[in-house]
Amino acid sequence: MYYNIISQTIDILKKLNKKIVFTNGCFDLFHVGHLKLLKESKKYGDILIVGINSDKSVKNIKSNNRPIINENQRLATISAIMYVDIVYLFDEDTPIKLIEIIKPDVLVKGSDWNNSNNISGYNFIKSYGGDIKFVELLDGISTTNIIMKIKQKENSL
Repeated sequence: MYYNIISQTIDILKKLNKKIVFTNGCFDLFHVGHLKLLKESKKYGDILIVGINSDKSVKNIKSNNRPIINENQRLATISAIMYVDIVYLFDEDTPIKLIEIIKPDVLVKGSDWNNSNNISGYNFIKSYGGDIKFVELLDGISTTNIIMKIKQKENSL
């Protein structure tokens, strides 16, 4: 049922000739690098849709110690960002189901994903003429680095 609602929403947006942009991530411990990704992504179209990994998905792809921030709080945070129009949660390890339903005009990833072989939905998006864009990362800014800094500070206390 959840995917039916997404499909209906996308049908309406496409009938209105809206250019749809999609990006995704865990967005655990939201930081300025995440904000840059969302801000830059919005520049590529009319509607920015963000896929967020569920808690289950984050545990599968990161570790049992993650996420730090639960999915409801992460959804609330990303939903409050002015550049974001729609947010969807997904349970799978990759957002391929969302990408296939949304069929975005543009998929945006961080520059750490520059190898197209690793981008979920790359071939699908290219098959209908969609575009892939990359946003340059901010040096040293990542959730993993933030967690490591916190652990170092704890150890020095």
